[in-house]
Amino acid sequence: MTLVNVGSINIDRVYVVDHIPAPGETIAAAELEEGLGGKGANQSIAAVRAGGRVRHVGAVGPDGGWAAGRLAEEGVDIGHVVTLDRPTGHAVIALDRGGENAIIIHAGANGAVPAGAVREGMRGCGAGDRLILQNEINANEIAAGEARRRGMEIIYSAAPFVAEDAAQMLPLVDVVVVNEIEAAQLAAHLGLAIEELPVRAVLVTKGAKGAVWIGQGRRIEVPAWPAPRVVDTTGAGDCFTGWLAGALDRGCALEEALTEASAAAALKVSRKGAAAGIPTREEVETFMRDARQG
Repeated sequence: MTLVNVGSINIDRVYVVDHIPAPGETIAAAELEEGLGGKGANQSIAAVRAGGRVRHVGAVGPDGGWAAGRLAEEGVDIGHVVTLDRPTGHAVIALDRGGENAIIIHAGANGAVPAGAVREGMRGCGAGDRLILQNEINANEIAAGEARRRGMEIIYSAAPFVAEDAAQMLPLVDVVVVNEIEAAQLAAHLGLAIEELPVRAVLVTKGAKGAVWIGQGRRIEVPAWPAPRVVDTTGAGDCFTGWLAGALDRGCALEEALTEASAAAALKVSRKGAAAGIPTREEVETFMRDARQG
């Protein structure tokens, strides 16, 4: 099976601060780190580390060759990542000592992925393959339409969240992933209960309270694994979604894939960096085994 991720690639600039600045406040950063990020890139790396075969479709600018190279080093197929004459997308992240963050995103090349690259990126795919989408890229509707035509399963992470945009995507996808607050806002926007959303399944992530899968007559509650410590919550949701898709692509049953994804996210928040903090499969298996043994 093939897992296609039409997703963002960002350069993350992380400023470590004592607290998130208030409006009008100027504070000094104790540290500056630069690395690979973007919801798409984070999810591709998580999916590969979970055991999936991932083809990434996206765009960088002339300054982003190293970012695409990092994906390739992880084993992601980057044959459909194009270089455009505009800056690579980037994020400016304020990260406080407790692991909380505030983020500013500039789309850059992520906002101009050519339709042709998307269609070409799904060449040869069909039933049994999956597509992952997020809201940091311009090509969601094109990608979803192409995947639907090919009979692929579509997993849509509705973040960054805008209720109107998420509502428009629901008829085009199979699984929508939202956090607790987003789920409530989307349901209120549509005037429906979560269980009534017009998709095959809804995955609601709840941070330290775990996650719940609702759909196909099933409700699967997955508890959170205790994080060793909380260092950086950036990309934790991306880690969860990407790991889930990769584990399913590997052949895991749904509940097993959800359980692994929860453990991977718990390890992720104990480490700095969005992509850099995503654990390996061996680390996740060891963490789960040690936690179960007490």
